[in-house]
Amino acid sequence: MLGLFLLAALLMAMHTAYWGKDAGLRLKVQHSLRSGQISVWVDGELAYSGNLVGNSKKRFGVIPVVQGSLSETLPVATGTHQIKVQVVSDSGARESTINGDFAHNGLRALSVIASRDDLSLNWQALNSQPQPVGAGSSATGQGWFSRYAGTLMMTVAGSIISALAGFALRELPKHLVSRQGAAPESLDNQASQS
Repeated sequence: MLGLFLLAALLMAMHTAYWGKDAGLRLKVQHSLRSGQISVWVDGELAYSGNLVGNSKKRFGVIPVVQGSLSETLPVATGTHQIKVQVVSDSGARESTINGDFAHNGLRALSVIASRDDLSLNWQALNSQPQPVGAGSSATGQGWFSRYAGTLMMTVAGSIISALAGFALRELPKHLVSRQGAAPESLDNQASQS
């Protein structure tokens, strides 16, 4: 019985920890690097790490230019968070920090512009209404799973807790009666042996 209760508590904790991220951070990265690594921290916790790859193009058909982009959507919890972005390339490491408020089921877009000697962060206005996190999100690869797993986990945890409560209500009176009946019998046995 204790094992089922602990399982239910574990399921509730997993739901809160994993699916409690009900807002989204959309990264829109533009860079002029041949290659590099980008890392994003939310409140000091690594939330994303990926590669940056740029393509060589010629501007006006003559001037070589390197350009690249990246777009990712990261789940975050509702509230105010500090976002730190670090870009490491062959020219060194650059990092910058910005704070942002995230509304429940809201999505905020962060523009990241990286070059060999600069890194800038700016909040962008989204052209559409805030979308629920997970709608069209390819960053976590969860799609439908992230939308329905929380509900499924809560249903399973609720069923386990309900079953435990029913079991306790049914078995507790029987257990108490058997203990009360066993106590007088043991006293009778002790008295007859003396």
